[in-house]
Amino acid sequence: MKQLVAFDLDGTLAESKQAIGPDMAEALCDLLSVAHVAVISGGDWPQFEKQVASRLPPHADLSRLWLMPTTGTKLFVHRDGAWSTVYAELFDADERARIIAAFNASLEATGLQPEESWGERIEDRGSQITFSALGQQAPISAKETWDPDFAKRKVIQADLRTRLPGLAINMGGATSIDITREGVDKGYGLKRLRDHSGIALDDMLFIGDAIFPGGNDYPAKEIGLDTVRVRDPEDTLNVIAAIVACQK
Repeated sequence: MKQLVAFDLDGTLAESKQAIGPDMAEALCDLLSVAHVAVISGGDWPQFEKQVASRLPPHADLSRLWLMPTTGTKLFVHRDGAWSTVYAELFDADERARIIAAFNASLEATGLQPEESWGERIEDRGSQITFSALGQQAPISAKETWDPDFAKRKVIQADLRTRLPGLAINMGGATSIDITREGVDKGYGLKRLRDHSGIALDDMLFIGDAIFPGGNDYPAKEIGLDTVRVRDPEDTLNVIAAIVACQK
């Protein structure tokens, strides 16, 4: 019996940058009745609020929900009727400027900047700087076809690593690259969650769509968590139903 079930967000609980559906909201509510639930992803708090927090039904036990934006470099909990920040590991101004300059230089050097984009490509999330190749508002159909095999982002990633030694540069979502301090990935975030929740890693289960070497969910497996790889949110619904049935 696991005390906590942790999830990736995009591709696992919802389509990229889309809100969880009514069925997923009810499924998470059911899961919260039998276990703690965590969501960890590269998006910042406003995205988490839009996709998850605001979509849960009024009867959901939010005291058991742990939301971890920017790959776990931030942690939010619901206490006394409101969401509050437990911690936020923020870059300073000089670090932010250096990272943004490196992104711009890398795109020019690799020649992989797409001609068409929807919204800003570089987003400062405080504790994470994120490059979204097609822009923050790109349609799912465009995102799914731009870099399905990660090949383009691997070239940009390799170039960025020469420009930003000492920082973690990881692929996330369908078209993005996330930069955080060195050592930060979902494994790091889940260890931070262990420290703040008091729930041991052995008592956690992680569910995601990218649990494979090189995938941004794979660090959860590398730190020893039991994991379940899913194909899409519909598959996740089936897994949640099975967990709830076993936990009751």
